[in-house]
Amino acid sequence: MNREELIGQVKEEYANIRFSENQQHFHNTQAGITPEAYYNTLMQTVIGEINNGKFDHCRSGREIVNKVSADKSLLPEW
Repeated sequence: MNREELIGQVKEEYANIRFSENQQHFHNTQAGITPEAYYNTLMQTVIGEINNGKFDHCRSGREIVNKVSADKSLLPEW
């Protein structure tokens, strides 16, 4: 899959997460930042890494989002 397709899928995945009705846990664990701001920053960081080729082996945006969710150390700036 090409990088532009992956970026489009990642944007969609994070949009779904950001606007999920089930974000109450976020407010309980992350003081001072909204879910929208957190996921937007995370998404921009992931997109940067996609552009750098870090996730070229991934088959979908969902796979990337799941990998990052499980291991934030994949993102050097995080």
